[in-house]
Amino acid sequence: MKATQISKENGIVKFNIEFSADEWKDAVNKAYLDNRSKFSVDGFRKGKAPRKIIENYYGHDIFWDEALNKLLENGYYDAVKEMDIEVIAQPSLESPEIKNGEPVVISGSVQVFPELEVKNYKGLEVEKFETVIGDKEVQEELERVQKSQARMEAVEDRKSENGDTVIIDFEGSVDGEAFSGGTAENFELKLGSGQFIPGFEEQLEGKDAGEDVDVTVTFPEDYHAEELAGKEALFKCKIHEIKKEILPEIDDELASDVSEFETLDEYKADLQKKLQENADARDESLMKDRALEKLYEANEIDVPEVMIRNEIDNIIYDMNQNLATQGLGLQQYMEWTGKTIDDVREEAKPEAEKRVRTRILLKNLIRQENLEADAAEVEKLMTEFGEQYGMTVDQVKEMAGAETENYFKEDAQTKKAIDFLFENAVLTEKKEEAEEK
Repeated sequence: MKATQISKENGIVKFNIEFSADEWKDAVNKAYLDNRSKFSVDGFRKGKAPRKIIENYYGHDIFWDEALNKLLENGYYDAVKEMDIEVIAQPSLESPEIKNGEPVVISGSVQVFPELEVKNYKGLEVEKFETVIGDKEVQEELERVQKSQARMEAVEDRKSENGDTVIIDFEGSVDGEAFSGGTAENFELKLGSGQFIPGFEEQLEGKDAGEDVDVTVTFPEDYHAEELAGKEALFKCKIHEIKKEILPEIDDELASDVSEFETLDEYKADLQKKLQENADARDESLMKDRALEKLYEANEIDVPEVMIRNEIDNIIYDMNQNLATQGLGLQQYMEWTGKTIDDVREEAKPEAEKRVRTRILLKNLIRQENLEADAAEVEKLMTEFGEQYGMTVDQVKEMAGAETENYFKEDAQTKKAIDFLFENAVLTEKKEEAEEK
């Protein structure tokens, strides 16, 4: 197989793919062997007729379409690789002229990734973000840690209060009829959490363990289950147990329990350091996002519709995967929200266009600035990916297949391009800070 790029204009590449006479001969013979069982010819058992007999009976070109498909199964992708082009759509192929003993040449055209000149990407003005972690933030983190170490204790000497957790059975009904999802046993509900519809939790306050309570509430008009929206419901509840949260003291003992430090002061110093590092990373990430937005503003580009459609497909696929982790599906989501697939696709379009535009600008910036990623950088990304999912680098390579290195190489180059934008940006003071100064 030999591929030749004929021309490249307005994002369309015209090409020829040439298969030798021997490759064509082998493809036709394989098409015959794979399909002969489908043909019936008088005087032969089904599937046993020689190729020449079938061709004489059904036509000399009976196996040609199948042979062409077989050649193009791998041949087209090999041709794309040989021509070093990145296609973004299915190709348009012309029917070739076929002559015995001669090569078969297939002409075609395909839309490729846009090449353009990225402008005004140096000196982008980006508002500076600089978060300073102080005593307040450290104290908030200590309280979060304190809460994570809390234990629950049964309440026996008082009635339930806001903030308590009650263990309940409940059975809901509307107009005397039970409804789906309205019944549970030994359910843990924290009063005041807002986990249930408005008015439910408040009616369980001031009650005793062992008490039966009738809770009457009205479902919101916009409730996701249309058959319940706006309806009044009665929940018969049984309170089995009341529990309160017991928080440990914020002291040296807590510090030694949750860290390698013996004293609270040491732990607080380490918390402050880590919180500042995380804040710095968030600030830098935010500023890099702002640099990308400035790049959009400085470069108005046409985005191919096929790329937007493909990215919408990706967004919807991810959405469906996320819903599946919650025990839902896209169809169920659409039924609940009253949306059609066209509505979902239209809502996803702005994000899809933003992603595609980012990709186009960054890939062309990589080309213009020759931002190559070396083997060590690619290996580092594969290692980080593997650590995230408990895999070795070899397992990552095996999982992702032959294109693994290219995938991570592109990722490394993209990071380099974003870093390049940020390093060449001009950081400006926030407006309110500038006004104060």
